[in-house]
Amino acid sequence: MRLLPELTPENTPYWTGGANGKLLITHCDDCNTAIHPPEIICPKCLSRRVTPRAAQGTGTIYSFTVNYQKWLPDLAPPYVIAVVDLDGEPGVRVTAELRDIAPETVAIGQRVQVTFLQQEDVWIPQFVPLTTV
Repeated sequence: MRLLPELTPENTPYWTGGANGKLLITHCDDCNTAIHPPEIICPKCLSRRVTPRAAQGTGTIYSFTVNYQKWLPDLAPPYVIAVVDLDGEPGVRVTAELRDIAPETVAIGQRVQVTFLQQEDVWIPQFVPLTTV
């Protein structure tokens, strides 16, 4: 079992959107700023009118690390954690596990697609190479 996030009013859409196959990113309804990690107040204009919206679900690897240490019982090394620039979400980077790829073939600039791992009532965003979707 993975360590699961504590669900709060501001982050629940992000952690549960995968139930519908959607990566939900919070946006300000007044200035259209994408807000991630999710907040209940827009950091740009201070509006409280924020709403989760479905992202495209694709992106580009900005950075990554290959982990060889076994930190969690169900996450066998080696595994890759990537920072992904999301398409259509300016300024939003998501950190997540990269799956279905040999760690030695991962590259900055590589295109990826979101997928989800369900654990209890949480759908953990993960990414896979775009060509395997």
